[in-house]
Amino acid sequence: MAPTQELVTAALSTVIDPEIRRPITDLDMVKSIEIAPDGAVRVGVYLTVAGCPMKDTITRDVTTAVGKVEGVTGVQIELDVMSTEQRKVLQTKLRGDRGPEKEIPFNQPGSLTRVFAVASGKGGVGKSSVTVNLAAAMAASGLKVGIVDADIYGHSVPRMLGAAERPTKVEDMIMPPVAHDIKVISVGMFKPPGNSAVVWRGPMLDRALHQFLADVYWGDLDVLLLDLPPGTGDIAISVAQRLPSAEILVVTTPQQAAAEVAERAGSIAAQTHQQIAGVIENMAWLPCPHCDERIAVFGEGGGQTVADALTRTLGSRVPLLGQVPIDLRLREGGDEGKPLVLTDPDTPAAAELRKIAAGLSKRSSSLKGLQLGLSPNR
Repeated sequence: MAPTQELVTAALSTVIDPEIRRPITDLDMVKSIEIAPDGAVRVGVYLTVAGCPMKDTITRDVTTAVGKVEGVTGVQIELDVMSTEQRKVLQTKLRGDRGPEKEIPFNQPGSLTRVFAVASGKGGVGKSSVTVNLAAAMAASGLKVGIVDADIYGHSVPRMLGAAERPTKVEDMIMPPVAHDIKVISVGMFKPPGNSAVVWRGPMLDRALHQFLADVYWGDLDVLLLDLPPGTGDIAISVAQRLPSAEILVVTTPQQAAAEVAERAGSIAAQTHQQIAGVIENMAWLPCPHCDERIAVFGEGGGQTVADALTRTLGSRVPLLGQVPIDLRLREGGDEGKPLVLTDPDTPAAAELRKIAAGLSKRSSSLKGLQLGLSPNR
């Protein structure tokens, strides 16, 4: 007995587009369904663009889903490409009819996405490693997570996540690659092959940040993390202007020299009226491989020093969220695109990062910083 159109359509509704993360039936990507008397099924599928990098994944997933339907004896997939008009309809379906002015969705009243800007006073403190592993831990707990690699000059997030795909452009909307269930965007994805430098000045940096926030289709995120460049330069100022409700996470290492510059990076919140979520001390100690004694390679107390100093500066408590020990596997995982919290979740460093991520994932009952969309009644 040959399968029915209804059964095949139901199977196709379980196929999730790997970039948009919605069923292909909801996205009008199913072009046709033909069922032969002998049970052979031919499915026509629209790709969003020619040369879609996810076409093999979509073909595999459709074949698997339809092949499980009772009575199906074979599956053939025919790929086509959406017309310009179809892509415009898709864009409107995903983002609504916003008109020519692109808005940042995380600034809209009612947005429930919690935004964290991960900052440091200087480079080399492991800020990007912390960002990637926090994101991976949150995604593994079931949250919908995105990362903006806002460190334009020193972008490294794609490598650390193993995100090798390039973004797909649908009209003027950008579909971010997904790695470890994390949506990610970085200027490194738009550069020509090779390790060329990005030579941009302030206005171009601000424009790039706005495009990453407004042009990228992020969907309904629970958490967005921005990996900021070190210091208090143009990007830090742009984030304060573009995302005024973003909370700052300050990453430092224990030594006092690093703590002093980290304090300066965090103190920008006093001028931009942003909230500091807390301080993370990275490379806090090295567990001795022979006796498990903690070796203070970079000194001690820097994280608490920064937290106490920012508490005095801002007049509100800034907590030390955690102290992450040195672990060679954390660095190795970054080089291989495999976050430590996923590959070795029970190691001391991964456990501490997962604890920090769990704490940050808990939404405060306070209304501070939440846009309620209220207008004064005259």
